[in-house]
Amino acid sequence: MSPAPVIIAIDGRSGAGKTTLAVELAARLRAHHRVSLFHLEDIYPGWNGLAAGIERYVSTVLAPLSRGEAASWVCWNWEKHYDGESRVTLPAEIVIVEGVGAAAAEARPLLNAVIWAEAPDDVRRIRALDRDGETYEPFWDQWAAQEEAWLAADNVPSIADIRVRNPADGSAPADVLQVLPYLPALAPALAPELSARRGLRLRAERLDVRPDGPGLFRSLYGRSANAVWLDSSNAGALPEQDGGEAAAAERSRFSIMADDGGTFGQSVTHRSGQSLMSAGCATATVQGPFFRWLDTLWGLPAVESPKAYPGGFTLGWLGCLGYELKRETGGTDVPSPTADAALIFAGRAVVLDHAEGTAWLLALDAPDADDWLDRARAAVENAGPAARAGGSTGVVLPAAPEFRSRDTRAEYLAKISAAQHQIGEGNSYEVCLTTALSADIPADALDPWTTYLALRRRNPAPFASYLRFGSLTVASTSPERFLKIAADGGMRAEPIKGTRRRGADPAEDAKLRTDLATALKDRAENIMIVDLLRNDLSHFAVPGSVTVSRLCAIESYATVHQMVSTIDAQLKPGSPRAEAVAACFPAGSMTGAPKISTMAILDSLEGGPRGVYSGAIGYFSLDGATDLAVAIRTLVTSTRGDGTAELTLGVGGAITADSDPEDEYEEIRTKAFGVLSTLGADFPHT
Repeated sequence: MSPAPVIIAIDGRSGAGKTTLAVELAARLRAHHRVSLFHLEDIYPGWNGLAAGIERYVSTVLAPLSRGEAASWVCWNWEKHYDGESRVTLPAEIVIVEGVGAAAAEARPLLNAVIWAEAPDDVRRIRALDRDGETYEPFWDQWAAQEEAWLAADNVPSIADIRVRNPADGSAPADVLQVLPYLPALAPALAPELSARRGLRLRAERLDVRPDGPGLFRSLYGRSANAVWLDSSNAGALPEQDGGEAAAAERSRFSIMADDGGTFGQSVTHRSGQSLMSAGCATATVQGPFFRWLDTLWGLPAVESPKAYPGGFTLGWLGCLGYELKRETGGTDVPSPTADAALIFAGRAVVLDHAEGTAWLLALDAPDADDWLDRARAAVENAGPAARAGGSTGVVLPAAPEFRSRDTRAEYLAKISAAQHQIGEGNSYEVCLTTALSADIPADALDPWTTYLALRRRNPAPFASYLRFGSLTVASTSPERFLKIAADGGMRAEPIKGTRRRGADPAEDAKLRTDLATALKDRAENIMIVDLLRNDLSHFAVPGSVTVSRLCAIESYATVHQMVSTIDAQLKPGSPRAEAVAACFPAGSMTGAPKISTMAILDSLEGGPRGVYSGAIGYFSLDGATDLAVAIRTLVTSTRGDGTAELTLGVGGAITADSDPEDEYEEIRTKAFGVLSTLGADFPHT
């Protein structure tokens, strides 16, 4: 007897390419493991024997193999149409069973993973008949009817751990192997495959050119279904500072652009405890909390930063985390129509260094790296020089979107009073109350890309970003950092609390800036959040390392003045970095204090999910670094299948005991102005 093996079933209808996938996957796994392979076509008792074949396979093959025993079974002689010779399948560390019914209900208790291969019906028939020729053709319909009857009673595709849209071009085995180690049941056995990802070589090339960002992104990623641009759009035009010029310059130094193409490209979306991992034609379903998933693949250094490269991003995951991930950090579970997290894994990217006027090409060493580096180099050189801020700050639409608000003016004012009541009862010190604006438009009436370009011209910001995940597009002009963890463990949070609009003339503008700087209420709001974040950071910080290097400084952006503070700390050596992020999530500046009780108050008041808004946007780098912005000043476009799209914009403000409800309502109008005016839209009059 051998130790119980890991058993992987590859199932699918006839002609879906299961056999080729199984053989090639087994060959790749044999680089690190002993692998046995069993084909169900050897055991079906004839063309009408699907059900009987499944029964024989489970009892005579799968059961003994699952115990680590050799399986003795009788094959079927397809030429003579009766039982043939006896055969033996030996146990191994990994056993792959392949064929129609390999993952049938009777088999699943003995399986560790199920892979479902699929292809269009006409393609499947051609493949199957090309393989078996005239022998199979007279029985195609008979066999297909058995498959349909079996699947009607046993919906294997719905329970599959991995689904493969098999193009039969040789890509499927590599794609499956990309996501297979993410399955918790297989992770221990596939430790060699996981550890190989921590020994990747990072190639880097510096180009002494300052390319036009929009032109470069459009050239490289304009046709990518999933792409991310973390865009320091205010680089070269830093905001006015009340001290802390170095901090502002650091926030605005780098821009990153990438998609999920190439050898290592992947994407993930997470909803309510389930992650969908995609690599090429393969998609894996992984159950469990998002931050636990993140902890399995990020935090330990996997690459060395290139010499002379000044950036903090050395390839890795980029995208957004939605506010509803609070269910994992002390909040309640509120379902959202948008994904709770959407990320791509970039195995290659372009990083623009605005301080030095250079572009860096980064790529993990792979067979396609040279080709990509050539294309990226040409794109950078052909993008033209970086354009100065200018151009239209509006979007020309057939008709301005008519936004509706989740709350009428009276309803929002009533919620402010309810929040103040909770504060009076001692349940909170500060409640960051939000609402949502939304509009329905024809999907072809607004181009998210040109909309983002107009937004970045109107309101350049250090954490601006453009994210495209299929039908979901996020266009953000956020000025606020949520959390940064450097590769060496340095942590930083920079909450914003306190906002004033920009004035129409210098005198009015200076007055508004001074008003914010001297406002006791705004200062109290900011200090309460600073205290909350000091506590959040302290959970994983070296004792005594938490400091406040900047308190209630004023920064002025294109449309608003903001009050900003900076809290620094040092991560304890060996601490799980994903848990350190979770300890701070969601941003305290978007909840209030104390965080957990205030989130419960917000759930009862707001009456709906926030989605991307109030979450985070940024990266998780292969060297263990992360830099995340708070998702504010953010327009989300969700394209539907019926030819329409929904625009959503979250806005809110901090409510304290001495808040003036009318002033708070005016503040959310101010915060919405930058995005709404770009669209030619008005704040809803309700």
